[in-house]
Amino acid sequence: MAELDIRSSFRQQAWARLRRNRGAVAGMLLIAIAVVVSIVAYWVSPDGTPMANRMIVEIGGKHPGFSIDLLALPRQQAPEKVGFLKRLLDGQEEAVTWVPLSSYQAAGDSMIVHHFIDEETSLRESYPAGGTYIKHYKAWLGTDKFGRDILSRLLVGTRVSLSVGFIAVLISLTIGIFLGAIAGYFRGLTDEVVMWLVNVIWSVPTLLLVFAITLALGKGFWQVFIAVGLTMWVNVARIIRGQVLSLRELTFIEATRALGFGHARTIIKHILPNILGPVMVVAAGNFATAIVVEAGLSFLGVGVQPPQPSWGLMIKENYNFIITHNPLLALAPGVAIMLMVLAFNLLGNGLRDAMDVRQ
Repeated sequence: MAELDIRSSFRQQAWARLRRNRGAVAGMLLIAIAVVVSIVAYWVSPDGTPMANRMIVEIGGKHPGFSIDLLALPRQQAPEKVGFLKRLLDGQEEAVTWVPLSSYQAAGDSMIVHHFIDEETSLRESYPAGGTYIKHYKAWLGTDKFGRDILSRLLVGTRVSLSVGFIAVLISLTIGIFLGAIAGYFRGLTDEVVMWLVNVIWSVPTLLLVFAITLALGKGFWQVFIAVGLTMWVNVARIIRGQVLSLRELTFIEATRALGFGHARTIIKHILPNILGPVMVVAAGNFATAIVVEAGLSFLGVGVQPPQPSWGLMIKENYNFIITHNPLLALAPGVAIMLMVLAFNLLGNGLRDAMDVRQ
């Protein structure tokens, strides 16, 4: 009972210290916003189609704030209406085709429009008024070279970054904690074998190892999770090993051996709960690293594949605009990456200070 009271008191003190850290609170707020956005992305995005991949090539490469009227023309074969959960996860195909307009006017049963081609060119066309309607569209962050909405792809791309970070951290913590714990606890030959493996993996450049794993598994969304996760466990293993080595010689661990507790129970119930602080700090740092690595892989073409939106892929598709007339198309996803990495680093620093038992 006393042990539970001590643990509860420490958690309360750690939470109080964390709340007083403005940087950590700001980081948690940014992460919370990103999580909410990733969940409702298809509902709040201007483009709610699967992968935010609605292309209107006539309005490609437009500046932030660009606005235009769009004529909706019904498709010959309307897509199947999906349910709430399916739309939340994958979006909804549109039942219309959009035509950008320079101007329009109604003429009896027809709609006379000037089809927007570029700033100086338009094409006069006529459509039956039945079933058509006009929608005013504004590209808050501009459009890419295919005419896709940058804001929509930025919001949907949040899912990729957070998913890769979460799965990669889960994989790295699972492998790293297991190997680090058995190396630090059993020492001897087990420690030497684990540390030899850690040093071998550590000696290979991270990107080179990721390339090798990605090429072996193939390019794609799920392959990025595995590739990033399998390259991040070495840092976790080294930290956990050091923590376990320092704890295994303490009195309460000696008491577990005297009471005849098994090795698994000692590690899981008595050692790992006492190194939760360093684990959380490492997890936050690895989350930030995973976001950067995923963006780098997608930029180089071996990560997430088009048309799936990814912040790194968006930079690759639009970086030519940096030296021309519209740099924000590439800067927007770059700023998003920077903010997410900053948020996790701020949270990691706050957790490090809050979980410090010396305070």
